[in-house]
Amino acid sequence: MMKRFYILGFLALIIFDTLAQVSFKFASVHAEPLTMDAAWLVRVFGAPWIYGAFVGYIGAFFTWMTLLKYAPVGPAFAASHLELISVTLISVWLFDDTLTWPKIIGGALIIAGILCLARSEDKESKTVEAEPSQPLVS
Repeated sequence: MMKRFYILGFLALIIFDTLAQVSFKFASVHAEPLTMDAAWLVRVFGAPWIYGAFVGYIGAFFTWMTLLKYAPVGPAFAASHLELISVTLISVWLFDDTLTWPKIIGGALIIAGILCLARSEDKESKTVEAEPSQPLVS
């Protein structure tokens, strides 16, 4: 049951984080040129994508807080970086970014790190379940 919760939770986190980053990119393109004046702020807040970024960040915040309540911090923090992979892949598709070998290797290392942390956490939880409980005070 908890495994399903983690999978759905991290999937939601990736979706919200990716929505935020892609929305910021679209909003920044809409608001060009960067002039840091009132006209620029009007262009930023006139872009509907900026509100997608807000929704993405708010959704990611609440999803992350919920996940941290139940998930082990190490694997949770590592898994939260899957957003880097999703944003990279969507940027290749939507913004014609190039997918380079360093990006591919970096993504593979992120996935490998998450799998290592998840595996070690799984082994630790099985060890704790297998050990008989000892009283804290004799």
